[in-house]
Amino acid sequence: MTRFRQEIRFATTADGVKIAFASSGKGYPLVRASHWMTHLEWDWQTPVWGPWLEALGARHQLLRYDSRGTGLSDCGIDSVCLDDLVADLEAVVDAAGLERFALLGPSQGGAISIAYAARHPERVSHLVLLDALARGRLVRQPTESAREVVNATARLVLAGWGKDNVAFRQMFTSEFFPNATREQHESFNDLQRLSCTPEHARRLILAFAELDASPGCPLIRCPALVMHCIGDVRVPFEEGRFIASAIPGARFEPLDSMNHVPLAGEPAFDEAIALINGFLPAAPGEGAPAVFGTLTPREREVVELLSRGLDNAQIGAHLGLAEKTVRNNISAVFDKLGAENRSQAIVRAREAGFGRVA
Repeated sequence: MTRFRQEIRFATTADGVKIAFASSGKGYPLVRASHWMTHLEWDWQTPVWGPWLEALGARHQLLRYDSRGTGLSDCGIDSVCLDDLVADLEAVVDAAGLERFALLGPSQGGAISIAYAARHPERVSHLVLLDALARGRLVRQPTESAREVVNATARLVLAGWGKDNVAFRQMFTSEFFPNATREQHESFNDLQRLSCTPEHARRLILAFAELDASPGCPLIRCPALVMHCIGDVRVPFEEGRFIASAIPGARFEPLDSMNHVPLAGEPAFDEAIALINGFLPAAPGEGAPAVFGTLTPREREVVELLSRGLDNAQIGAHLGLAEKTVRNNISAVFDKLGAENRSQAIVRAREAGFGRVA
């Protein structure tokens, strides 16, 4: 059980699907894009995802959601193409009232995050990709043999996913987390069973194999951190290298793990959390005078860009704001920081940790 309390609400997509989302923790907003099998209630209970949620929620306002057909969101959904999955994310951040936020894309959530950030550059301040894919298996390997494997796996899942025999689900668990403990394996098996029906699991396997968000990579304009486990067999390490090389200025960090994402108890887990915390803006007031905690999320974005030496026109272009709006935000910042001019504000912001180059 987590020490953080989550609040579950629902958003409605343009095509009428109800998407469940939850918010927990305090700090700079961080949105986790949906990925293979999530359940807002059960994620907290598992030794696979629970430690991630604890660590991320300790320094950030963490927003997560169940994509269509999974967890607490609407079931019986036929279409799960990339546009549908991006629409889920769009509906959630709008319903949550997030104007600008950092985006975390694990696994298939990477494709969703890349597509969203490319389409909405004014909303995403930082992009973190963890063992992510931009291209599904059949996009990376458009061969008949690869298609046969995908189709056979989908048929196997449809036949055995909901059965008491866990062998079918264990097939995926062992591929995701070969170095997991028995407890971690069992909890992930249960999470898969609880998160969706056999039919939807089959649908996801087929859809994920066809995902292609790679055209969006060159369009990313925010700072990007790409982390990938060296021994990941679910999403090959080469895919992480491909993504990092395709996103302008992206930072690439290999993680020494055989698992799909690092698990609590292995050094790569602590390394990944430290990398994320060092990359994302600090929580309001963390490592800074208390006055910085009075800044709104938008004002914090302005301060960050101001401290990097950007002028009003550049800040406006980066945030999608008119110069007059930027001037108004900067005036508000000066008042809150007690700064008489731009130079004084920049000095105080940098002393508080703003303006770090990721």
